[in-house]
Amino acid sequence: MTDNPRSTLAVLGAGSWGTALAILLARNGFDVKLWGHKPEFVADLVRDRCNKQFLPDIPFPPGIYPVADLQAATDGAADVVLAVPSHAFREVLTRTVPYLSADTGICWATKGLESGSGKLLHQVAREVTPHTDIAILSGPTFAREVAEGLPTAATVAAGMMEIAQKFAGYFHGDTFRAYTSNDMVGLELGGSTKNVLAIAAGISDGLGFGCNARAALITRGLAELIRLGTALGAHRETFDGLAGVGDLVLTCTDNQSRNRRFGLALGSGKTREQAKREINQVIEGIDTAGEIYHLSQKHGIEMPITEQVYRVIYENQPPREAGHALLARQQKAESV
Repeated sequence: MTDNPRSTLAVLGAGSWGTALAILLARNGFDVKLWGHKPEFVADLVRDRCNKQFLPDIPFPPGIYPVADLQAATDGAADVVLAVPSHAFREVLTRTVPYLSADTGICWATKGLESGSGKLLHQVAREVTPHTDIAILSGPTFAREVAEGLPTAATVAAGMMEIAQKFAGYFHGDTFRAYTSNDMVGLELGGSTKNVLAIAAGISDGLGFGCNARAALITRGLAELIRLGTALGAHRETFDGLAGVGDLVLTCTDNQSRNRRFGLALGSGKTREQAKREINQVIEGIDTAGEIYHLSQKHGIEMPITEQVYRVIYENQPPREAGHALLARQQKAESV
């Protein structure tokens, strides 16, 4: 936690995750401007002093100031935390940059790739703002548990460790332990790919395949993540940590995960659109399944679980056939 408790930070994105991070930062002693893009929704946040849509029973601590104007949100902010869906990342970042001072840094807590281009978000950030200090927060973090103050650990990565340490200091507190890393590629791929694998685990459980199958999917899914990540320059050890196996296990095994619940719905016979309506929040793994699949094809990386999730979502392959396709693969030695 910082030694300057009245510094101001901006959190852009007032969904469940952005709200949880704003609550965490306010509890850590910061003034937090929480920006949402819908003025009527922000007005509700101001009136209710809680996010009734996403975290209805968790009141805002002192120090959170909801705003609907992006310039007002960033004015006077020492640094910015971006917590918007991946499909809105470039747009919000592009709109934000003109309001930032030369020494304002940006840390994002978004887990996904850019839809359409398949670019990692640090690549997008460098295109939009080449000279801004940037970092990423990732790890096994359900928004509700962070907002409730339950014990949580995550990792902040940046190209330079002093940047990672600065942002980690913002999040680190009595109930939130923030580690640091210089492996942005590993954190981004871990946070993105685990959503695809959580859909796979949900499909498996929805089909009634049992705990053995789920454990196998998590283990072999991790092997897929390691193959892709190391091919793209990530550090192997990152995937043994919080942003790798930690986030993967959390998202694949608990129904707080929207991606797992989406897979459960597909496995139980619901259509993609029915599942989306039922969850009624952004499900990052849907777009990410396409982007990770195409990225693996581009680089010649074998990712059979990801491929089957892609075929279920985008080619209407029946979930049970996807499961049988994985079981029917040729016998081989276990390896990464």
